[in-house]
Amino acid sequence: VKNSEKKSDKKKEITIDPKIYNSNSIGSDEVGTGDYFGPIVVTGAYVKLEDIPYLKELGVTDSKKMTDEKILNIVPSIIKKIPYTTFVLNNKKYNELNNDMNMNKIKAVLHNKVLYDLTNKYKYDYVIVDEFAKPNVYYNYLKETPNIVRNITFLTKGETKSLAVACASVISRYIFIKEFSKISKDVDMLIPKGASSKVDETAVKIVEKYGFDKLNEIAKLNFKNTEKIKKLIDEKL
Repeated sequence: VKNSEKKSDKKKEITIDPKIYNSNSIGSDEVGTGDYFGPIVVTGAYVKLEDIPYLKELGVTDSKKMTDEKILNIVPSIIKKIPYTTFVLNNKKYNELNNDMNMNKIKAVLHNKVLYDLTNKYKYDYVIVDEFAKPNVYYNYLKETPNIVRNITFLTKGETKSLAVACASVISRYIFIKEFSKISKDVDMLIPKGASSKVDETAVKIVEKYGFDKLNEIAKLNFKNTEKIKKLIDEKL
């Protein structure tokens, strides 16, 4: 029974509202919040009704369902056609902000920033955010923020329900991949994505080569990985 319940849940979740899908929309999404290394990238994209066939033809969907290769391939043509605003939060800044703000509050502030920029420039029917917090919680995070964008449509699995969100998702991923390569070059080793034990092993090598301070620049220190890395280093001493 549980399995069939799960399946019907999934079907329920991905109901696409044609009114929202086929509209002039501004959508936002972020990448990098689950990765120990690499920045948080938040993008807002403005997709007009007439852009939809072009994006569908390119196969734009949730960036998690697309290979990095495909993203690197198609995003250069997307960004020539689709207006977007991106904010890249490096980990040094993230670690500073994280003293006073949790991850979701940081995300809310950054989403608001890119949405405010786009809503002032374009005529739109909807502003859509891939929901990571309930609307009242999201707005509560922004209570000290000036220029709050309101009347947002929050959608779970937004990348499948709105091409503006999907577009924001793939542009964010594209920028994230580029930033990730820069970090790999900087430390002169291949850095794994995510937050696995492979990530911990690589971090230990970085600490051995450059000192612990280097992690403050390139890693999110509030992740559990940091404690594991310290343990691994202690065991080696």
